[in-house]
Amino acid sequence: MEIVMFKDKVAEAYKQIQDSICKGLEIADGEAQFEEELWQREGGGGGRTRVMQHGKVIEKGGVNFSAVYGKLPEVVQKSFKVENDEFFATGVSIVIHPENPFVPIIHMNIRYFEMDEQTRWFGGGIDLTPHYVIPTDVRFFHYHLKQVCDQFKADFYPRFKKLADDYFFIKHRDETRGVGGIFYDRLKPENTELSYDQLLDFSLAVGNAFVPVYSELVERNKDKEYDEFNKEWQYLRRSRYAEFNLVYDSGTKFGLETNGRIESILMSLPPTAKWKYNAQPLPNTEEENTINLLKKGINWV
Repeated sequence: MEIVMFKDKVAEAYKQIQDSICKGLEIADGEAQFEEELWQREGGGGGRTRVMQHGKVIEKGGVNFSAVYGKLPEVVQKSFKVENDEFFATGVSIVIHPENPFVPIIHMNIRYFEMDEQTRWFGGGIDLTPHYVIPTDVRFFHYHLKQVCDQFKADFYPRFKKLADDYFFIKHRDETRGVGGIFYDRLKPENTELSYDQLLDFSLAVGNAFVPVYSELVERNKDKEYDEFNKEWQYLRRSRYAEFNLVYDSGTKFGLETNGRIESILMSLPPTAKWKYNAQPLPNTEEENTINLLKKGINWV
């Protein structure tokens, strides 16, 4: 009987998550379809990059799957504080940039990293970056993330919500990238009291929450009317997203430092963004209200 390695089981489950999310997003968009590119990584492994562009709802979106292995660069070894240099990493990464400014940007990442039986963990999360913060939408989003977390451990949501607030913070702007969500890293039995199989179940539950949650947010907002002023604001908010991903994002850094595929790594960047000198929202506007809600520690549920 063939023995299925745990890492292969994780990679296969992540492929299925990619398939179901792409199908769900095509239904939500109602017009465009994903284009797939298969790629191989020099050094070991590869992936499936799927991109949607110029859709009815989605201006640019990517759903990436990868499973890579090989020698870990010295700089990453030091960062991870490990001595072994053989690694395996698999994951699904998603960023969606919508056409309508009232539909939020969303990001999700679920991943598994392994060096040996003793050195392995799960990471990931899901977070929302609205161009306009609509409190009822944000509460809906956080409520569903809490529901997912509560199935596994009562402390997961508050713990991972705080980590998301701290992680998705643009220090040089003194504002959060969006309204947070959940973020976690290096989950293993020692710090969760869950087995690796249970942690895989949690990772998949996060992945499976994506389509129902985002489809609802799309449905609520995709037909709202907007004007050129709203689009200009959207371009400014997208520029903050680009700044975070290029300056702080650990996934971007890991991809670049492990000789990852550039097109897949930079898929997260918006199709159009603008940097206006000293742009400030007008007082008592929806734009100012949004800026005032880009703070850590807001309890949405």
